[in-house]
Amino acid sequence: MVEEDTQVEHEADIEEDEEDGYSLSSKQLTAILYAVDTGDRDKLVELMEPLHAADIADLLEQVNAFDRRRLILLYGAEFDGEILSELDEGIREEVIHVLRPEVLAEAVRELDSDDVVDLVEDLEDDAQEAILSTLEDADRVAVEQSLSYPEFSAGRLMQREVVMGPEHWTVGQAIDFMRGAEELPEDFYHMVLIDPKMHPIGHVTLGKILGAPRSQPLKELLEPGFRTFHVEESESDVAYAFNQYHMISAPVVDEDERVVGVITIDDAMNVLDEEHEEDIMRLAGVGEGSLADRVYETVKQRIPWLGVNLVTAILASLVIAQFEDTISQFVALAVLMPIVASMGGNAGTQALTVAVRAIATRDLTGANVWRVIRREVLVGLANGIVFAILMAIVGMVWFGSPALGGVIAAAMVINLVVAGLAGIGIPVVLERIGVDPALASGAFVTTVTDVVGFFAFLGLAGIILL
Repeated sequence: MVEEDTQVEHEADIEEDEEDGYSLSSKQLTAILYAVDTGDRDKLVELMEPLHAADIADLLEQVNAFDRRRLILLYGAEFDGEILSELDEGIREEVIHVLRPEVLAEAVRELDSDDVVDLVEDLEDDAQEAILSTLEDADRVAVEQSLSYPEFSAGRLMQREVVMGPEHWTVGQAIDFMRGAEELPEDFYHMVLIDPKMHPIGHVTLGKILGAPRSQPLKELLEPGFRTFHVEESESDVAYAFNQYHMISAPVVDEDERVVGVITIDDAMNVLDEEHEEDIMRLAGVGEGSLADRVYETVKQRIPWLGVNLVTAILASLVIAQFEDTISQFVALAVLMPIVASMGGNAGTQALTVAVRAIATRDLTGANVWRVIRREVLVGLANGIVFAILMAIVGMVWFGSPALGGVIAAAMVINLVVAGLAGIGIPVVLERIGVDPALASGAFVTTVTDVVGFFAFLGLAGIILL
């Protein structure tokens, strides 16, 4: 009976864990922390071994600094370099300082050059040196050269390990070369063919190499649509090209058009993910913060945008102050004002989100911008008419005044049309003058919809109701 109960409990635990197969369960977390508390290293290794590096990074981010330090020290030599790559930048430096030098050295040596560059580029000088000093001379030179390229460039994004072969090789020669190589990149998808001056002439997928006769020349298997990227090309342009043209990997060339590295699809998609996350954070006015940030850092990031919002709120209040006499005679206006402003703000945010996303994906261009602006204005007009009818009825039923219903209806139409125009127009203008639309559009759109909404509603009320 006891065995049956134990089996039922075990099956229940498995079912609970399978409910969310992509995150740690509370039981796993509790068991790991218990192993840390009791100093049971064998049990800790046993519990951590099945976990992916990303899950271990999540675990380290979830626990407090005290438990994090104890866990890292107890885990010891089992600490994998991939964990460092997956960690949030906010605690990565802390973890590096906790790791024993020999453990850090072994962890970093396991990483590809692009992962090492990503690891060290945002660290303080002492933490950078702690990692670079663990590398062999050739690897350190390669990483330092990558760090010499501009930030957010293809040179920073690429990995230096490239599988290359001369253009005259056959399939058999390529296979023999790869089998005999002492070390190959952990993940690669193409063999790049080069001329004697290291200039790339194309690449061949591993699938075609494995499926072709050994005697067939590699040049006959070259992939169409071959592209290269310059070391100083923007990583956002690289990511866009990968997404647009369904690329898997592409070589990176220097000023002399010689191959110096390769970018793979996982790195390009990471850039897209980071840019999308950055846009969302900036639209909300929270900068580039994370859950690992301290209170001071979070306040420092958010307070400037709260200050900007305060200024916009004061501007809206100044508009209201111009109609003080009107409001004092019709108290109902004070009740209905927030509705007009809120609807305008929400409509503006909808159009703004569409615009910022379209600009980021380069779908909104000079060729279609006027069509999109016209569409958003018409959408604002249609929505305005629908809600104008509803608010006209509310105004008449609630306050018994058809005139008041007409005023709020007209103000609703005006504000929603302006919201649609501002939501698209402002980010387009900011992008044209070189300002990040995600960073500054929200404050401008909110100001426009509040000011126009209050001015239209109170202005019409002063004309019609007095």
